Amino acid sequence: MTDASSRLHIGSHDLPVSPELSRFMAGGWAPSPLSGSSGIPASAVTPARRARLSALFPGERLIFPAGELKVRSNDCDYRFRPHSAYAWLTGLTGEDQVGHVLVLEPSGPHGHEAVLYLRPRSPRADGNEEFYRDRRYGEFWVGRRADLAEAQALTGIRCAHLDSLGSPTGRDASRDAGLATALSELRLVKDAWEVDQLQSAVDHTAAGFEDVVRSLPRALEHPRGERWIEGVFGLRARAEGNGTGYDTIAASGAHACVLHWIRNDGRLDRGDLLLLDAGVETDTLYTADITRTLPLSGRFSPVQRQVYELVLAAQEAGIAALRPGASFRDFHRAGMRVIAEGLAEWGVLKDAEGDLHRRYTLCSSGHMLGLDVHDCAKARAQTYLDGVLEEGQVLTVEPGLYLQPDDETLPAELRGIGVRIEDDLVITATGARLMSGALPRTVSGIEEWMGTLLEG
Repeated sequence: MTDASSRLHIGSHDLPVSPELSRFMAGGWAPSPLSGSSGIPASAVTPARRARLSALFPGERLIFPAGELKVRSNDCDYRFRPHSAYAWLTGLTGEDQVGHVLVLEPSGPHGHEAVLYLRPRSPRADGNEEFYRDRRYGEFWVGRRADLAEAQALTGIRCAHLDSLGSPTGRDASRDAGLATALSELRLVKDAWEVDQLQSAVDHTAAGFEDVVRSLPRALEHPRGERWIEGVFGLRARAEGNGTGYDTIAASGAHACVLHWIRNDGRLDRGDLLLLDAGVETDTLYTADITRTLPLSGRFSPVQRQVYELVLAAQEAGIAALRPGASFRDFHRAGMRVIAEGLAEWGVLKDAEGDLHRRYTLCSSGHMLGLDVHDCAKARAQTYLDGVLEEGQVLTVEPGLYLQPDDETLPAELRGIGVRIEDDLVITATGARLMSGALPRTVSGIEEWMGTLLEG
């Protein structure tokens, strides 16, 4: 076996290739340049992003790996998604970016030159067998890759072969906490192109929620109706974008009291609520994050309505607190004040003071949104959680009440009800714009919307 063949990722049951077959495979191929290689949409905005980062690290070599494949089982890998920092700086988001690395090389006293090191499309001559034998990278196995010239045309970045990179030294975004923090803080405010991508993700997600409601009659019949719901939304996510931005939460009944319920293996009961927390991730990797809590019968019962309307009032108070210059935590505080007062009115709490309401709310009421569902998480507290809101930031507002089925501090009729309402908003010059307003939030709005979809 040649040195080149020994580096191939081939299966343990693959048959050896005879010299005759190798020669036959090396010829007879028509030229086939990569189609659509005239530039990716993000190439207009990525130079400014790299320039802003460059200014923070003069004279330092900065390294941004796209990431490597991870084994799911034996010789099957998980579907690949590039690291968000790599995607933000290059605009490249496809599964063909495995192993690629962006390097910002110091250039002059202050600037950097961007160089993209990649694995170009393999040649089909001179005994090269990768294109038809390599299960991980061969184009007959996983699809085409750009050559160096095509990649440069796509990105506007100088491209070089990955083999020429060697073992680079410098600040690596996958390991360097300071560089990861700087990237998170640069991404806190979205540019107009990013807001458009997020709006597209939100719009596709709204369509996915409509798909789910239409599918409820079938889901109610299935012994694992939650999985049916997950699958219906996943179809929309894959058809319209890259997939889901995170594992879909399809939680019915008491499962809705588990904040990150992703087992989705339960049966649906007509008398229960369904908490659906889901988001479509666009092909550019920006994700929506929306939650609706829906009555599976199409109508809220009196006690379900009671809980739902308290959470909705909390969300309305939180949204009203959003404006440039407000503390990031203000919207959470506003929503939790409403929750605490409501619990006190119900007699669950003696009064609204203190933090005892957290037994029933468990977590914060929102987060930044972007390439990651919990975006910019490596930012310092003083610039994010303890910072102030700025125009162009995109975030969620998602208060919830999780009334555990075994909680004896609650009246029996409240136990096992979980409600979360989550919407995506962009901070404007005067307040915030609701990006997910196409989906109803009020009790009457949800009931009318569900009735229309189920009748249709």
